[in-house]
Amino acid sequence: MSDFLSSDFDPVLLARIEEAGLNASAPPQQLLIDGWLVRFSPGKAKRARCVNAVAPGRLPLADKLALCQQVYDDNGLPFFLRVTPFSEPRSLSAELQARGLRKIDDTRVMVRPELRDLAMRPLPPEMSAQSVGHEAFAQTVGALRGSPLAQRQAHAQRLANSPVAFFATVLRRDGEIVACGQYAIEGDLVGLYDVFTAPAARGQGIASLLCRQLLADAIQRGARTAYLQVEGDNLPARAVYHRLGFSDAYGYHYRTTHPTAS
Repeated sequence: MSDFLSSDFDPVLLARIEEAGLNASAPPQQLLIDGWLVRFSPGKAKRARCVNAVAPGRLPLADKLALCQQVYDDNGLPFFLRVTPFSEPRSLSAELQARGLRKIDDTRVMVRPELRDLAMRPLPPEMSAQSVGHEAFAQTVGALRGSPLAQRQAHAQRLANSPVAFFATVLRRDGEIVACGQYAIEGDLVGLYDVFTAPAARGQGIASLLCRQLLADAIQRGARTAYLQVEGDNLPARAVYHRLGFSDAYGYHYRTTHPTAS
């Protein structure tokens, strides 16, 4: 089940991680509707353009859904509602299913509760790591993904206005960009985001090297616990993260009214 909650982790820690993930993905375009956090960024990241049911509220579900739907209609965006083990009300997924909202994007939040024993690996001599700013990173990862300009601009805007600090790194091999990624740090929690390897460089251990670089830097800034979000069916990425000591902590999915949006 996509919205499972693992008993292997402290539930208080997982609730903190869920809040940290919400803070790290906060776009300028958001508002509250009866206890639900409604985000409507035009960017690629679905977590920045969805409803997060963080509190139960007082309105009937049908009325609240209609108010949220209007926000997305007004902004020309498809409606997505993110369902987690922390969503309110707890019966939300079943109620949305009964109303015909289809389920997409089974996603796992993976956690490494202790970072101080993480083994560091030096980069090979033909590779180098470079820190980059928000605009440069958004353009770099957008180019690697083939994202349109509007999504790249929305990504850069979200990073520039983020309530938490982001730090990005680009890996080059013989001068060519082969991977990039960034992390958000909040207290002793660090979240890995937008880790992306160029298609021609995959299967060579580069993503693992990049993640170790990011986590090593975060440890120097006080991070002690790491988390990340990855699609449940992205088995190659999940294998990399398992080898780095991450485990599935909880899952979430989205519900949508749109017949084809993904």
